[in-house]
Amino acid sequence: MPEHQPRIQYLLGRYVNRSCTREELDELFAYINNEPNEETLNSLLASYADTASTAPDIDYENIYSQLIPPRSRIITFRRLAAAAVLLLLAGSAFWYLGHTHKPQPLPVASKIEKIITPGSNKATLTLADGTVVTLDSAGNQTIHQGNQSIKQQNGQLLYTAQTNTGTVHYNKLSTPRGGQFQIVLPDGTKVWLNSATTLRYPTAFTGATRVVQLEGQGYFEVAPNATHPFVVKVPSTQRDSMEVQVLGTGFDIMAYADEATVNTTLISGSVRVKEGNTLHTLQPGQQAVMDNEDHAITVRPADIKKVTAWKNGVFVFNNTALPAILREVARWYDVEIVYTAKPSAELYGGGISRNLQLSSVLRLLEASGYNHLKLEGRKVIVLP
Repeated sequence: MPEHQPRIQYLLGRYVNRSCTREELDELFAYINNEPNEETLNSLLASYADTASTAPDIDYENIYSQLIPPRSRIITFRRLAAAAVLLLLAGSAFWYLGHTHKPQPLPVASKIEKIITPGSNKATLTLADGTVVTLDSAGNQTIHQGNQSIKQQNGQLLYTAQTNTGTVHYNKLSTPRGGQFQIVLPDGTKVWLNSATTLRYPTAFTGATRVVQLEGQGYFEVAPNATHPFVVKVPSTQRDSMEVQVLGTGFDIMAYADEATVNTTLISGSVRVKEGNTLHTLQPGQQAVMDNEDHAITVRPADIKKVTAWKNGVFVFNNTALPAILREVARWYDVEIVYTAKPSAELYGGGISRNLQLSSVLRLLEASGYNHLKLEGRKVIVLP
């Protein structure tokens, strides 16, 4: 038996069981980085893969907090027969299940040379009279609309509550692909808008309910007001829009036209999701998933870190297929995804910073999966 095998086996067990201390994780990575240990690692990991039917849950928060300084990293779950194949890339350290060769250099065909930078704070504000105002990260300005002043402070738009019951205007804040923005509505509700998102809202909430409309993805921190419920309407192919009814809470809605579902995730408080005559009340940590085809709603436990990662500047994946990842990447980097080959079936998990250049993100994805990725202009070509 190799000298270090019992210790490596012990550390791998601790890692899979999510009980590694920082010192043990550092020790495990030291073994991984030591080339003479490769045969021992392959043997132990292949043995684990033979008995595993599903990929183990990974405590991303624990891993992130222990890998200092933080770097972009990605974990890939590959299903081979009944075994789970795990690849973890963390800087120069990696360990994997059921894989007996080192990652190979990228082929010439998938060289990625064009520099495409990540998205940033940018949006357009469309006023009730049709005036369009361009907003960006650096802008600081005051926009006048009737008797109301709207302030732009860096990457945030700030409305102040109107003190009279004059004419209520409807404004529209839109982020492009490759953009994000924040807004504070007249009632104090804070909204974070992800890429390719539009929020339509009144300049004052004067009725019995506070109603806004969302297309895309937004994270809401609703100002409590028990006598005036907050309602988010999401476009629907049926006669009635889907509604999320709120009293005061934190939640995320993802309602992109190119996604198969509309997802409402409750972080805190309580919301009710209404579609037609169907009404579901969510508890914190739950997600309502509405199928865009038949409009059936399913309530399930939510992966909060994954759902809110975009707001915190990270892509997080948890058993996520490549096409879903690339849709998210496409929106943030404003690129088109073109498939010349069928994407492989492996599922990804882990995290990548949203502040990286696109080339770095594609290299991580390519090194972790079977498909090659080639960048041509603003197109990402998926190759065999």
